[in-house]
Amino acid sequence: MDKTYTLSLCGLKRKLPIIKISPELSIASFVILGDTELVCKTAPEIIKKLPDFDILITAEAKGIPLIFEISRLLNQNYIIARKSVKSYMNNPLTVTVNSITTQKEQILCLDGKDAAAIKGKRIAIIDDVISTGESIAALEKLIVSAGGTIVAKAAILAEGNAAKRTDIIYLKELPLFTTRK
Repeated sequence: MDKTYTLSLCGLKRKLPIIKISPELSIASFVILGDTELVCKTAPEIIKKLPDFDILITAEAKGIPLIFEISRLLNQNYIIARKSVKSYMNNPLTVTVNSITTQKEQILCLDGKDAAAIKGKRIAIIDDVISTGESIAALEKLIVSAGGTIVAKAAILAEGNAAKRTDIIYLKELPLFTTRK
């Protein structure tokens, strides 16, 4: 029998599969890619919690639908930190990251033009889930190295210890599932 976790959020219910990510730890797999209804319901709720900011940023790829909807509602563009340096990029900034759902070390990078746009601006980081905080920390390093000021770190869900943090904005806690020996 498949194990699932029922998430109730913004009047919606989603059955999330519980997947093992290590021998002792499983997570409820929350993927917003393709879930337009959930993105459209959660984006306005996140907007209500955001302080004043100049620029929105997210990491490629699962945060993209959410940042798009937030930016659409606010009539504002956004920046994506890519997972690889692209041939069109000039003077890219890069950092390494290991997130809970990634099997190996990755990089996040900003094109030089995006880094220039961030300089001196108030930045709101947007993500789908904050868990270990590694992806957010990598984005913070990029923003700081570009000369921006982080004014918000926001996600739909905070997972595990992230829900205890006072420096993030989120709509609901997502539990972790541990295997007892």
